This record gives sequence, C-alpha cells and structure tokens, in this order.
Amino acid sequence: MNKSTDLLIQIAFWIFYTILLLIVVAAATNGFAENYNLRYIFKVGMAFVFLPSVSGFYLFYVVLFPKYIKTKKVKQSLTGALITALFLGLLSVLFVVLLFGYKMLFNQQSDQFFFKIISMMAIALATGLMGVAIKGFVTWYDEMRIKEALTLKNHQIELALVKSQLDPHFLFNTINNIDVLILKDAQIASVYLNKLSDILRFMLYETKQETIPLSREIEYIQQYIALQKIRTSNTNFVTFSVIGDTNNHTIAPMALITFVENAFKHSTNKKEPDAIVMTIRTEEKNIYFECKNKFNPDKKTEKEYNGLGQNLIQKRLEFIYKHRHKLEIKNKNNIYTVKLLITHD
Repeated sequence: MNKSTDLLIQIAFWIFYTILLLIVVAAATNGFAENYNLRYIFKVGMAFVFLPSVSGFYLFYVVLFPKYIKTKKVKQSLTGALITALFLGLLSVLFVVLLFGYKMLFNQQSDQFFFKIISMMAIALATGLMGVAIKGFVTWYDEMRIKEALTLKNHQIELALVKSQLDPHFLFNTINNIDVLILKDAQIASVYLNKLSDILRFMLYETKQETIPLSREIEYIQQYIALQKIRTSNTNFVTFSVIGDTNNHTIAPMALITFVENAFKHSTNKKEPDAIVMTIRTEEKNIYFECKNKFNPDKKTEKEYNGLGQNLIQKRLEFIYKHRHKLEIKNKNNIYTVKLLITHD
C-alpha cells in the first residue's frame, strides 16, 4: 500500500473520530446551547480528548506496533501499552493544569481526580488500539501484495526450472552414448534408456507438486549421476552417499539437482577420483546437503549453466524455505563447496 493511501486511511479515521466527538458534545450540551462556552469546550476537548487520542494513536502506530506487536512480543507489548497510556494520562493532566490552572483538578474530590486520569488513559489506550488495527491492516495488505508477487515470481521460476532441466546438450549427449551402448550391450543400453525415461517423467510431472518425498529427489540424482558416468571410464570420479532415514522427509522438487548439475558442469577433471563428492544426511527435522567438486581455475567454463543460475535458485529457496534454510557457497583451494540445510516445521 502506497503512502498516500495509508495517509488517506488515517485522515478518514480522524474525520470520523472528530464527527463522533462533536455528536457526543452536542448531546451533552443540548445541541450546543448558547449558554455553553464553545471556547471552553474546545479547550477541554483538546486537553481531555485530542491530546491523549492523537498521541496514543501515533505512539502505538509508529513505535509499539513495529517494535513489539508485529514481532509478537506479548509481554513487551502489554507493558509498553500500559506505560504509554499512563504517561499520556499524566501528560494530559499537566496540559489541563497549564490551560485551566491546578484548581480544576485538585479542588475536586480525589476520586474524581483519579477518574479523570483513568479516563484519559482509557482514551489513549482505545485510540492506540485503533492505531494498531489500522497499522495491522496496512501491514497485512502490504504483506499480501508481496506474497502474491513472490508467488507469481515463484511460478515463473518453477516454470523456468522445468524448462531449463530439459538441457538439449545433456539429452543429446546421453542419447548418443546410449546409441553407442546399443551396439556393445543392448541390455545395459536398455537400462540407461529407462533411467533417462524416468528423469524426463520426473521433470515433466513430479515438478508440478509443491513437495515430493526426499527419496524421489535422491532417486532422480542417482539416475542423473548414472547417466553422467556413461561419458567417462573413471566411474570413481563421483561419490554420492545418503546418511539417515529419508522416509519421513519431503522436499521441494529439484531443490538439490541444480547444485548437482553445476558440479558436473564445472568439474573440469573427471579422471581424478572423488572429483565430485555429494552427501545427503537427514537428522530429525533437518536435511543436510553438501556438494564438493574440484575444478581447474585455468580452464575456462561457461559462466552460467544452461538452467537456473545460483541467484534464481537462491530466491526459490528463500521463497519456499524462508527462515527455514541456510545456504553456504565457498570457492577455496580449487574446490567449490555448497552446503545447504533445510529445516521442516
């Protein structure tokens, strides 16, 4: 919500509040009868009504709501509200004394004196709560708009994700490798062809779901690794291990595969053992993922993978696992390391 709309809501509230006060005063003075001093009524209204009202409204609106109420600090919110109301009640008393002299308050009975303080505290508290309600509505509206924008962006990212995974180079190389295998060993070629079919099925259908079993994501990674191994005689260049029970864990589809693909893309020496090392570990509500790949800094690689860049995948993780994930990416000693922690509610 833009500032002008927010301001209009506040103006509308004060117009309504003023009209309501005028109705109350009119009822109390028989329709502003001539024997009533309107100037006196204005002064009393300023001291007893508008000072605690305006101050209470904006102290709650500007200070208490963003600092305590929005962050759900219940004790601090209640304490702050009572202290603010008491302070404004006493401030209003001081204002009355300055306008009318101390006799107006202290010449009367003590119970009436305290009643006036409590009344002004109640006015400050009531208008403060209205300020909280209006600020809460403005905040809720802004968050809803942000959420809608993020949802739209996430859908666009997910669509780009699905499209990007259908990498024509990967498909072309895999099909060529399977074609070569058909001549050597048709049975093994059939196994790899089924793996490729499973990958395509996974990308086209299961990525439409919000979450999938972690075991399905792991199967996809294993099939992807198997197809990558066709391209080299050194099958020990990649190590993938799963530690812990994966049955009770779910994950957003393809939350991990982009990091896996980048590891293969940028691992420049597949003749070395453990050129790529990946680990998935589960622990209660946590999923830990770590991927390391060796690379040669002197050998040029494409700057961006033909798919989602790291920036987009980080935004996707932030949207899906906001405040529930931690991503660390390091590039040190010719080893590129990705560490991802995902926590379930």
